[in-house]
Amino acid sequence: MTVDSAISTSVAPPANEKHAKLLQFIEEMTTNADSVQEKVLAEILSRNAVTEYLRQFQLGGSTDRDSFKSKVPVVTYDDLQPYIQRIANGDRSPILSALPISEFLTSSGTSAGERKLMPTIHEEWDRRQLLYSLLIPVMNLYVPGLDKGKGLYFLFVKAETKTPSGLVARPVLTSYYKSEQFKKRPYDPFLVYTSPNEAILCADSFQSMYTQMLCGLLMREEVLRLGAVFASGLLRAITFLQLNWKQLVEDIMTGRLNPKITDSSIRECMSKILKPNPELAEFIIKECSGENWEGIITRIWPNTKYLDVIVTGAMAQYIPTLDYYSGGLPLPCTMYASSECYFGLNLKPMCKPSDVRYTIMPNMGYFEFLPHDPAAPPLSGDSPPLLVDLADVEVGKEYELVISTYAGLCRYRVGDILLVTGFHNSAPQFKFIRRKNVLLSIDSDKTDEAELQKAIENASSLLSDFNTSIVEYTSYGDTKTIPGHYVIYWELLVKDPANSPSHDVLNQCCLAMEESLNTVYRQGRVADKSIGPLEIRVVKNGTFEELMDYAISRGASINQYKVPRCVNFTPIVELLDSRVVSAHFSPAPPLLDPRTTTHVKRPWKGDVKWRNKNTKKDLGLACVGSNNLYA
Repeated sequence: MTVDSAISTSVAPPANEKHAKLLQFIEEMTTNADSVQEKVLAEILSRNAVTEYLRQFQLGGSTDRDSFKSKVPVVTYDDLQPYIQRIANGDRSPILSALPISEFLTSSGTSAGERKLMPTIHEEWDRRQLLYSLLIPVMNLYVPGLDKGKGLYFLFVKAETKTPSGLVARPVLTSYYKSEQFKKRPYDPFLVYTSPNEAILCADSFQSMYTQMLCGLLMREEVLRLGAVFASGLLRAITFLQLNWKQLVEDIMTGRLNPKITDSSIRECMSKILKPNPELAEFIIKECSGENWEGIITRIWPNTKYLDVIVTGAMAQYIPTLDYYSGGLPLPCTMYASSECYFGLNLKPMCKPSDVRYTIMPNMGYFEFLPHDPAAPPLSGDSPPLLVDLADVEVGKEYELVISTYAGLCRYRVGDILLVTGFHNSAPQFKFIRRKNVLLSIDSDKTDEAELQKAIENASSLLSDFNTSIVEYTSYGDTKTIPGHYVIYWELLVKDPANSPSHDVLNQCCLAMEESLNTVYRQGRVADKSIGPLEIRVVKNGTFEELMDYAISRGASINQYKVPRCVNFTPIVELLDSRVVSAHFSPAPPLLDPRTTTHVKRPWKGDVKWRNKNTKKDLGLACVGSNNLYA
């Protein structure tokens, strides 16, 4: 198989010999996908044969697929959590991996409301770096000349913690940005960013965003591509510009950095970059002072060729807004990855977002696929699932991804539902359909139906003093606001209109719901500011009856109808919004760790205060705080 056959629809040859070799590597891996997978599994099993986890299945040193499949069970995070917790607590014996666990990568998925901890090993970064190295050679086939300018990427580090044993636990990209592979990366003309490392590594979100935006404006004519991890992140950057362009203009006009930027490393590096530029300042004033922000991206960064953001899955809801701000620039989704493992890449990155399909790279881990049938009953312990190998999946069928990694995850259900769309050589190509059981998602958060129900129950307890109950509810991820936010529609039964819950009480119900949601959601609300305040919209009595009538009119069975717990079909959202009688927002950000606090109701005032569960001391009114973006 030649490189040319793989890029028959591209518009340019490989940029150089290095790119040609990397493209040839893709061809070799995908042509021999099944044999590569067999080798990867043998390496994982032979290396980790001494681990406590694998020893219990009595493989006897066998590394073949049949023994592996017949003896090693398919598991979820909850099955592995006791082993992971022992590692986190300091057990240094080979529990999951023969090599030492170097750190934990925190998954955006949750277990019991907390981030999942994914063990990793040092060498895993070399494997992930290899996948990163393939992205630009593929992209440059379709957009040549990427070495002639820079990328304006809004990249941020997030909060990290340490486990009792001292191992760091942090998001996968935070780990990468802080790694030596990133900080000391060799110069590559195809990978030049406008953002200095000092800004990317600054933990203060305002200072980091401000500096990255300022550098992007200073180098606006050099920018060939704009990007962020998720579509929501790039839109937050545009909102940040709307809110802060006057201060940025002042810096550009005078050549002096805003005193709010106090990070010494940022100030030092910006002293070498920032010089007075009145002409640029006047240009930005002209573009940003008007009310029309349509096409603002190409107006300010005229040479931009595409937006490098994830717009598959839950991020697809942001596509219309990105099109508005960019004038319809291409939205390539270059790679498919998670905290557990990096999976593959998009070999036709300039396709429409609805046509994105990822080619799994068989050298990244061992991949199996559980046929997905939403109508099928859940698997029981007596009926082990029959998994399909990478090379044996069928076009047109949906599967749940199951992985085994060098770091010690074995037959682990990731929770991603994928649709097979075709093959590149012998490697299947997948369309990402959704995360299993995820109901609501704005950014990296994932809220399922059980979590939402629990949050509703906790909030409804604040209504009990007013003899009021929730008749029915549903939810909606509103991405028209930036940042997006959860909207919860409530239909209430008020038994005593003279003692109905006040506006303030319903605001506190919003906060009670947020306190009940998982740590990923709360970090997005408080630390990352990637999620706006939760909103409750109270609808007229009888609204959910109308919703049922509408569903039945479209063919739903009256006997099988149940209220959807999340809606996104525009006519249904419009029906609900037309029946809203009042809207309420969370009056303060939720606490990042509500396990040490509890609500204290003051029914005679309608207040809700915080009390520390351990000290029993009141911490003040819950409504103290600010919801301003990057306040």
